[in-house]
Amino acid sequence: MAPLVVALVLGSALLHATWNVLLRSGADRLWTITVMSLVSGLTAAAAIGFLPAPAQSSWAYAAGSGLLQVGYCVFLVWAYEKGELSQVYPIARGAAPLLVALGAAVFAGERLSPGALAGLALISGGIVGLSMGRERLHLHATLLALASGGFIAAYMVCDGIGVRLSGQPISYFAWMSLAQAAPMPFVYFAIRRRWLSIGVDRETAKAVGGGAISIVAYGVVVWAMAGAQMAKVSGLRETSILFAAILAVLFLKERFTLRRGICAGLISLGAILLAG
Repeated sequence: MAPLVVALVLGSALLHATWNVLLRSGADRLWTITVMSLVSGLTAAAAIGFLPAPAQSSWAYAAGSGLLQVGYCVFLVWAYEKGELSQVYPIARGAAPLLVALGAAVFAGERLSPGALAGLALISGGIVGLSMGRERLHLHATLLALASGGFIAAYMVCDGIGVRLSGQPISYFAWMSLAQAAPMPFVYFAIRRRWLSIGVDRETAKAVGGGAISIVAYGVVVWAMAGAQMAKVSGLRETSILFAAILAVLFLKERFTLRRGICAGLISLGAILLAG
């Protein structure tokens, strides 16, 4: 990948870890991620009127990705209710490059080098390590994190194909963001049995800030996938695992043990090899 693309995707990784810290620290994480989604959706709706329409062949991918991201949001929230950021995040994000590589090979004909395959093996080893030992994540939380990774892989492959068909990466991203945001208030109601209410307080400020950060974080990734291999973009993006580990210690006061450090390092190294 071009140095500019690498730098932007690394910046995106830091932003992604940041909004996950804001989400994990939320009093009601489903409420927080719903507000984040609405911020993204309203921003997208405001921009759509000024952008050319994406090619019709990409519409189904934008809609499909939006719905897959709704599933991702729900499973991520459930995973964070069962485990700490420094446990859940590496599994969810580390599983994604493995599945993106498989999906990109099957649906987009992309092939990986031996180095990239070694990266996939390291990622797998790191995930297994986080799932074992005295500090292992509870099985329920592990399965929820892996399910989140599955949704990540599915929507990234969907977006990787869709953005290439669209001819308009920014417009495609805006429509996809709108498709993701629209169902979220109804999902919130279905789970909480009450409608979303938004006040003016610290939690709202965190959620709005997280939503703004998430727009930039994933917008860069979608733009990068318009011209680079999906698996490589996904792998480089998952260096966010190290950023998340550091932020979890600094802001969430989580323990960063030797096991967690080694496993996070394996996953991040694997992600770098995958992107090489």
